[in-house]
Amino acid sequence: MNTLPSEPPSNGSMRAVVYDRPGAFAVCQVPVPQPGPDEVLLRVLAAGVCGTDRHLHDGEFGPSYPLTPGHEFVGEVVAAGSSVGEALLGHRVAVDNTASCGRCVECRRARPAFCQHLVAQGVNAPGGFAEYVVTSADRCFCVDDLDVEVAVLAEPVACVVRGLDVLQLEAGASVLLFGSGPTGLILTSLLRHCGAGYLTVAARTQSKLDLASARGADHTVLIDRADPDAGYAELAARAPLGYDVVIDATGALEVLQRSIPLTRTGGTVFVYGMAAEAALWQVQPYEVFRRELTIKGSFAQQFTFDRALDALRSGRVDADGLITHRFALQNYASALAAVSDSSVVKSLILPWANA
Repeated sequence: MNTLPSEPPSNGSMRAVVYDRPGAFAVCQVPVPQPGPDEVLLRVLAAGVCGTDRHLHDGEFGPSYPLTPGHEFVGEVVAAGSSVGEALLGHRVAVDNTASCGRCVECRRARPAFCQHLVAQGVNAPGGFAEYVVTSADRCFCVDDLDVEVAVLAEPVACVVRGLDVLQLEAGASVLLFGSGPTGLILTSLLRHCGAGYLTVAARTQSKLDLASARGADHTVLIDRADPDAGYAELAARAPLGYDVVIDATGALEVLQRSIPLTRTGGTVFVYGMAAEAALWQVQPYEVFRRELTIKGSFAQQFTFDRALDALRSGRVDADGLITHRFALQNYASALAAVSDSSVVKSLILPWANA
């Protein structure tokens, strides 16, 4: 195994968030993992916290225990397995957190995110809410040229790029996007550059709608928690025939229920937000049939990591202002709570920060 001087720690232990069951975690000392022949050991520099982590906390999304979550992470390569060589040592990398088998029926149909043997770091394998993490060398993307707080967005941007691959937006289409959290804002940035003729963004927080405007939204509508009907009425009035595409990036059932009436005949409802597993969306089949509506969904990312990094490097995805809160590893509980805080856009865990 090749190593950098003084890395990993001589005592062989590190701190990590560890769940032993849904809702039950601790920040504790665990052994530093050792890279196999084709793997590298990363010193985690930053790991993004997202809504998926909230679902994992509740036992949804297929977690395996014991679990260290954190599927969006950037690290410095400090050790490499015997088959990797020394080329990556000392470099900063973003990581594609999923590994597919390449042999099952889904992999053979070029759908690796649905691999029957999928390994997803931060979900069913150790992730980045730790001081160190091991990952496959071939899933590392060098990001020495990017600021850590830009590079850490690679995974969520890759998921959005995959979503737009699935959506297949027609040039000039009118788009209504619900949600101005991290995913909604990344979608806003990319929809502006991939053919949306007119983009309306609707959300519950004005400060986040201001960020959407700065990223190219043509119009924004505030859905007031005290009077949501007024906001939905404004959306309907602005497009009496409906929108060509309505995108939900919230996972809220209320939004999904409102989406079909706001969709133009022949249009598309795109389910991008992650609702609770037990949530039920009532869809009237006759309405889908009569108006020839299309309902699409997108899960995770596939074949998009390199394009995501290109979008961050070019500025097509505007990272400015997306990271609003930062937490030390021992403050993971606060970072998780921040997912539901309307004043927070995106939080990071910084494993080496002081509380």
